[in-house]
Amino acid sequence: MATLNPYFNFNGNAEEVFDFYKSVFGGEYQMVMRYKDAPPEHQMGETDGEKIMHMALPIGQQSILMGSDWPAAYGKPIEGTNVSLSISADSKEEADKLFNGLSAGGQVTMPIENTFWGSYFGMLKDKFGFNWMVGYDVDPQK
Repeated sequence: MATLNPYFNFNGNAEEVFDFYKSVFGGEYQMVMRYKDAPPEHQMGETDGEKIMHMALPIGQQSILMGSDWPAAYGKPIEGTNVSLSISADSKEEADKLFNGLSAGGQVTMPIENTFWGSYFGMLKDKFGFNWMVGYDVDPQK
C-alpha cells in the first residue's frame, strides 16, 4: 500500500526546520544531502552549496518527512500555507506531546480536545507557518 510522505520546499532554512521537527518527533535523519554534494553537472552554483538539496526524517514506521531548500535561481518558494499534515497518535499522551511540541512558538487554531466524532483532536500552525492536525482515535469504532 502507498504511504503519504509530505515534501516541503524552504527558502534557505530547511535544516533549521528539520532540526525543530526532529526535536519533536525524535529519530535520526535518513538522508541529508547538500547541493554541493551533487555531481558537478547537477550543482546549482556556489551560493546554494551549503543549502539542503534533500533531507528525510522518518516519523513512525511508515512515514517520512522530506524537504529541501529552493535553489536561488528558481526564486522564492511560497511557503506551506496551503498544506496540512495529519498525525495520528497512539495515545492521548503522545497526542499531547506532539501537539505541544509542534505548537511551541506557533498558533493553536483549534485546541486539542475530545470531539463529537470520537477523536481527541486539535489543529495548529507551527512557528514556520505549516498547518498540522493532531489526533488520537479515542473510540476507533465511531
